[in-house]
Amino acid sequence: MKDIQDFMSNNKLPAQSSNKEVQEFLSKVASVPKKMASGERGRVIFAMDATASRESSWDRASNLQGEMFQETASKGGLEIQLAYFRGFGEFRASSWATKSENLLGLMTAVTCRAGETQIKRVLRHALTETKNQHVDALIFIGDSIEEDIDSLGAVAGELGLLGVPTFCFQEGENEVAEFGFRQISKLTNGAYCRLDVNSAKTLRELLRAVANYAVGGRLALEEMAKKEGGTILQITKQLLK
Repeated sequence: MKDIQDFMSNNKLPAQSSNKEVQEFLSKVASVPKKMASGERGRVIFAMDATASRESSWDRASNLQGEMFQETASKGGLEIQLAYFRGFGEFRASSWATKSENLLGLMTAVTCRAGETQIKRVLRHALTETKNQHVDALIFIGDSIEEDIDSLGAVAGELGLLGVPTFCFQEGENEVAEFGFRQISKLTNGAYCRLDVNSAKTLRELLRAVANYAVGGRLALEEMAKKEGGTILQITKQLLK
């Protein structure tokens, strides 16, 4: 608890995500080790908090998810599994989707319901899935943590040992959530980035970056940078120094 208090007292969050935060996130994604046979599909669990406060964010993510498939189509493709929690202890995970329209259909059928967070169930589910067939990355989008962070850290550590990085995107300014998401990302060798409520463009870029990583690791991000320039190019240049 003292660690959380120290973190909150020394870290005042800005109103919006800074370019530096985004660049640091992309740099971290690019630095995560990744090996894959040519033509093999990447496998990503796309997990979201579907409690009541998340309705507008759910709609935004539904509209953006297709770009992950588009980004990786020429590199072997992607399999994405939707996982979410909501309501009174409800947790669900879909079948693995290989097409954007299939995942969109799953997401648009979900309505958000009031309830408490179940991030530990998300992490445990990722453990089970990767033991059956390796998962290349776990994406989690949420705005709060109502669980014991030490308990979450224990499961995150197991994911880290199995080589499943977790990329946490936080919406809002909940400082306890930031502390917890950073811990999860660190223990899994993943990355963290905080988003503001209007950051659809930033979220699009970050989702595409993780999709590229899931398929081809750092090299795929370098290819993306060469094509698009901008922020991605700046990050790649820093990595190559």
